[in-house]
Amino acid sequence: MWHRGVSWTWLDSALLFFVFCGLAWLGSIAAGGLTYSWQWEAIPQFILRWDQECGHWVPGVLLQGLFTTIRLSFWSTFLALCIGVVMGMFRVSPSLFKRLVAQTYVGLSRNLPPLVLVFIFYYFFSDQLLPSLGLQDFLSRQSEGMQLIVSWIWADPADMLVFIAAVCTLALYEGAYITEIVRSGIESIERGQWEAGHVLGLSSLDQLRFVILPQAVRRVIPPLTGQFISTIKDSAIVSVISVPDLTFQGMELMAGTFLTFEVWITITGMYFLLTFACSLAARRVEVSMQKRE
Repeated sequence: MWHRGVSWTWLDSALLFFVFCGLAWLGSIAAGGLTYSWQWEAIPQFILRWDQECGHWVPGVLLQGLFTTIRLSFWSTFLALCIGVVMGMFRVSPSLFKRLVAQTYVGLSRNLPPLVLVFIFYYFFSDQLLPSLGLQDFLSRQSEGMQLIVSWIWADPADMLVFIAAVCTLALYEGAYITEIVRSGIESIERGQWEAGHVLGLSSLDQLRFVILPQAVRRVIPPLTGQFISTIKDSAIVSVISVPDLTFQGMELMAGTFLTFEVWITITGMYFLLTFACSLAARRVEVSMQKRE
């Protein structure tokens, strides 16, 4: 495919100049009318601090929140991927029952506000169902080393129930979108590929396993990486049920220090760096797959 070269013109320079002038003008107005005492020197200790007892650097509350956001997004996407693959297969199944199940799931998940799902899972799943399984008591009886491993892989044992509720909520919500990604990937494969598998004597399941899915996987990976970035951004909503993610830690820190602008500007930068790094990785994956085709 032929691509047009990207050229920088004098009009682009002029537009960029006017944008910078406009931002500088807005900044000067805000600085003149803003009665706020900036205290940026207080922020680094909330990212990384020196622990006198341990004798080494430890993550501050904001960095701990960022780690929780990464763990939350990873496990939510993993579970959402499992749900999405199964439901995506149901969406293209010849069985009417399976198609109805998948359509109902997608319809319910995509047409409900995610905040409602968060509260449903928090009050039912985390507050009623999970305590009856005795998971938190089981974790509290484990050794200190095991609890540390669990806290690095999942969450602090004290926050485990609410973390699981948050993961399930995000997985169900994001799984509906992954379902549609998987369905569209399978349906994008040309009809002739199915017919070729049929001519070779393959069953419907084998046609799907050996002919369709290997091609569909290459087409759905780029949108799936984009969905992981979306999960990172959507994870901020579970801060309303006290999951100690980056947004929750920011709200707690702002309430305790009144460093409103410094805290939220720092959090904005941390979210941007995380999602931008994932975007670059997704772009590299997409380019790599295009080269293989």
